[in-house]
Amino acid sequence: MRKAQQGIALLTVLLVMSLALLITAGMLRSHRLALHSSAQQIHQLQLRQLSFAGESWGRLRLRDLLVDPKAVVAAGQGWATGTPALDTENGQIKVQIEDLAARFNITALLGTEPVDAVTGQRWLRLQTLLEVTPIHTSALEGLSLSDISQLRQVPGVDAQWLTRMQPWLALLGKGGLLNINTAPATLLATLEGVTPDMARRLVAERPLQGYASVQDFTFVPALIGLGINSQGLGINSRWFRITTEVRLGQSRLRLESDVARDLKTGKWHLLQRRFLAPQHSESS
Repeated sequence: MRKAQQGIALLTVLLVMSLALLITAGMLRSHRLALHSSAQQIHQLQLRQLSFAGESWGRLRLRDLLVDPKAVVAAGQGWATGTPALDTENGQIKVQIEDLAARFNITALLGTEPVDAVTGQRWLRLQTLLEVTPIHTSALEGLSLSDISQLRQVPGVDAQWLTRMQPWLALLGKGGLLNINTAPATLLATLEGVTPDMARRLVAERPLQGYASVQDFTFVPALIGLGINSQGLGINSRWFRITTEVRLGQSRLRLESDVARDLKTGKWHLLQRRFLAPQHSESS
């Protein structure tokens, strides 16, 4: 009888110990997962802080190098060139600044009034150059957009159209003009009589500090007689995009920050930020 009781007691102790071990193992696993989650959160926070640092660097560069709001803005100027990579411990920050006035300002198509013929023809030429099915300007009349991606709601706009067109479009103010001093060949080729080959030559031969006026641009020998309309063209800009790419270990993060300068106060304002999710290749 006593041996049976001792056996039961021993079995009870073993069961209690097994249960305690299971509970302890579960707690350790939960603790390990919590630590891993905390480490991931700290890692993400570091990526974001580094991307904000890159954005701040870009904003300071624009403020310091584009002092006069009415001055010529050109692709050969300091704000657009010599943007070095910023190395950090176990990582790197790269910053690129882009003039958004170098893109087609789609805001010009969103009014309630019919689009003027010059703008409408340039819009059709851009789509033809990019080999997409043209969307007529009438399909965009009266739309209210806060982001280019919202064009997906327009009948006829599919994923392929948006993928091809989005890099060449911008949502600027109604007065946003195409900056001939920063516009790429694709946008210059939308101008009256300008062929893609001619546009590439124009970019290659464009003065580093830009044209002082739209008239100077239209008087380039290769353009004389083409009948280029100066409507919608400009030589400066107040809209820019600061793109910060952060690498930390094996993780990546891309931040696009759109900024604009107030013409009255001269101050720079952040319009919007867009984060692209980092890609992890670290072992779990």
